[in-house]
Amino acid sequence: MIPVPSGVRVWLATGHVDMRKGFPGLSLMVQEVLKRDPNSGHLFCFRGRRGDLLKIIWHDGQGACLYTKRLERGRFLWPSVADGAVTISPAQLGYLLSGIDWRAPQETWRPTSVG
Repeated sequence: MIPVPSGVRVWLATGHVDMRKGFPGLSLMVQEVLKRDPNSGHLFCFRGRRGDLLKIIWHDGQGACLYTKRLERGRFLWPSVADGAVTISPAQLGYLLSGIDWRAPQETWRPTSVG
């Protein structure tokens, strides 16, 4: 889990993003599309077209961090707004990263065995 300090906002970039982008490309999207500062300390989340891949950029005060998570099964639940951003709480981010519907917390899938 990402250690989210108090006062930090979590932004979901609505729509889908080309997941080949790294920190420079995603930072540029934060500046130009979301009209936010990528070095502000807030977390900015992006989802791929298929919905099973998520990237989060965060500047922790010392440097830029890029987190990636891919779900083995299921999809990340995302707002349906075409353009812009939605803000969620750090607790909702925890649900989102676990594959749980952050709007109404409930597990969407849990593995029954390994392998």
